Amino acid sequence: MLRKMIEKNRKRLKRKIHIRKIIAGTQERPRMTVTRSNRALYIQIIDDAKGHTLASASTLEKDLRNIKPTVEGAGQLGEIMGKRLLEKNIKTVVFDRNGYLYHGVVKAMADGARKAGIEF
Repeated sequence: MLRKMIEKNRKRLKRKIHIRKIIAGTQERPRMTVTRSNRALYIQIIDDAKGHTLASASTLEKDLRNIKPTVEGAGQLGEIMGKRLLEKNIKTVVFDRNGYLYHGVVKAMADGARKAGIEF
């Protein structure tokens, strides 16, 4: 069981490195990266040119703790992140799935952000 988890994580990190060679965020079009765990979901908007996080949302925030790390919760978190980006006049981003497969929770976060009006 432990070997299987180590191998699964190694493959994800390999995909992540391969993707990050290509994807980079700029001031005009920052990188939207998603991270998931069994307990929480995280979204960050990063300007790679300066190395700054422009915005973030997480299910660990005080007012978002009622959101569960499920597909429905991921959609809600994506919409919240989309609204925060529109407040900062950011309309387009580069989506970084962080080595995760574009399925389930990761896809729901992307669809939630698109529903709020973010383009990528």
